Amino acid sequence: MEFRWDVVIDAMPQMLAGAQLTAYITLLGIGGGLVIGTLCGLILAFRFPVINWIAFAYVSVIRGTPIVVQAMFIYFALPMALDITLSGFAAASICLAMNAGAYITEIVRGAVLSIDKGQTDAGLALGLSYPQVLLHIVGPLAFRRTIPPLGNQFIISLKDSALFLVIGVAELAQRGEQLTAQTGRALEIWTAVAVFYLIMTFTLAMVMRAIERRMRIL
Repeated sequence: MEFRWDVVIDAMPQMLAGAQLTAYITLLGIGGGLVIGTLCGLILAFRFPVINWIAFAYVSVIRGTPIVVQAMFIYFALPMALDITLSGFAAASICLAMNAGAYITEIVRGAVLSIDKGQTDAGLALGLSYPQVLLHIVGPLAFRRTIPPLGNQFIISLKDSALFLVIGVAELAQRGEQLTAQTGRALEIWTAVAVFYLIMTFTLAMVMRAIERRMRIL
């Protein structure tokens, strides 16, 4: 079958719009996931009473269910239960943030627990309070160790955004599906979609690699 470049060129405006929406959803999801994951990770690492179990339950539920099911629940079931209206974009962003947050929780928890307890003892011996030790000693060391696995999670979240076509979000994969139906040229459309995802994931990987070098992570 001949590869028709004109099909790709004609479809480019819609694909760019889909890629832009994918980037927005991913950025919001990653941002929300970082906030949720950092808080829950610290809660689990330091075993705060009561809320430790809430954080554990959250992580268990999210990690134990597929993201497609989570998206369908947030978009269809949750608005019915709470009598609210959610757009596909809002539902996708919330879903990705909650999903990423559960995995980032374990990344943060593991990084904090990997820091030698002697570091904490040394800080306390110098007269620092426990929050100061966390902020100035444990925190920076743990942050460096989170960067490589965080980069991996960010890329996974970017690719997971393609699953939101099930709730009608017009991101890149949904645009690809629509364009294939319109043109009947699956080869050209899905090749272009794959290239767009490769460009975005490669760019994200290079940004994280630059941060790793900046932080001098071996």
